[in-house]
Amino acid sequence: MSFLNQLKEQAQSLKSQQDAQSQDVMTNAAATNAACQRVWHYLEDLRRQLNVIEPPAAPLSLDGKQVWPAMKQTDFHFDARKKLLRDKEVYDYLALGWRLVPAARVGDGRAQVKVNFPPDLERVERRLRAGHVPHERQELRHPETNGLLAIVFDFELAARASVMVTAEHEQAQLLFRLAAVNGLEVVSTRYRAEQVNSTVLDELAKLIVGQPSRFL
Repeated sequence: MSFLNQLKEQAQSLKSQQDAQSQDVMTNAAATNAACQRVWHYLEDLRRQLNVIEPPAAPLSLDGKQVWPAMKQTDFHFDARKKLLRDKEVYDYLALGWRLVPAARVGDGRAQVKVNFPPDLERVERRLRAGHVPHERQELRHPETNGLLAIVFDFELAARASVMVTAEHEQAQLLFRLAAVNGLEVVSTRYRAEQVNSTVLDELAKLIVGQPSRFL
């Protein structure tokens, strides 16, 4: 066999592998897109219902000690974006977002929390970020020595929560990122595309409204 024919065989073998990989990607992408379509229909319907119900939020706290007043979940909105994958339009991500506000009027709608140890500071800052809580940070210092006594966070009794669903087409998976859902934390989990059905999404809805859930 000539050297050129050897190269032809090598090229043909590589092309066959590439074609098989491309077919696998498109098969996975189709399954992922179908799962995203199910999520789209479910979350859009859920948004409408929850905007009427305005369910109570889970108890919230920045430092684990000072609990916020009773809060409710409101202003649910839904968005979905697409992208091109190998010249075909597919879902990129889907997002459900909403606000957490006091269930009843509370003074000027603000509160403070004071921390003076690094672990407490890290916890409070992480929870502020998770809930996108509007706040101001102040340093409390000793009047004579100017030594740092504590960090004071003056914050609004308001937060934002969200469920972001990112399509991972090549792996046929959906990544769910939950921010300030059932508490001021960010958690993530993955589901295979074929797993994402009404039962799984019901568990997500239960988690949002504070009922026992197996979603995570």
